[in-house]
Amino acid sequence: MIAEDDPDDQLLIEDALVENGVSRDEISFVEDGQSLLTALDSTQHVPDIILLDLNMPRIDGRQALKKIKSSESLKHIPVVIFTTSSSDEDVKSSYQHGCNTFFTKPATFNDLVENLGIIKTYWAERAILVESL
Repeated sequence: MIAEDDPDDQLLIEDALVENGVSRDEISFVEDGQSLLTALDSTQHVPDIILLDLNMPRIDGRQALKKIKSSESLKHIPVVIFTTSSSDEDVKSSYQHGCNTFFTKPATFNDLVENLGIIKTYWAERAILVESL
């Protein structure tokens, strides 16, 4: 599940994931933290991973991260911060609130494909995940 409010970034991320062998059927987007939390509360299928932008309307990624990681039923889901920010404060705060890793969105599509490939390889192929705690 990908929380991203910019429609252009959504298209680029989707295309980059498809280039990495992810089926479009496996990709779902929400446009803000409120929609993310609603989707997580109402879904029968909990996502394997969340890519989370920090700067979104309504509930931003910072607030959504805190809520996810404080929830007994959601805290096991890996959360990868994927945002334009590279500020030390955002990086430190994200880790303090339980993110699993932090990526700054790259400037080129080729770098986006590479970064999402790294994320996919690690979280979908190498890491051992739990369904719930």
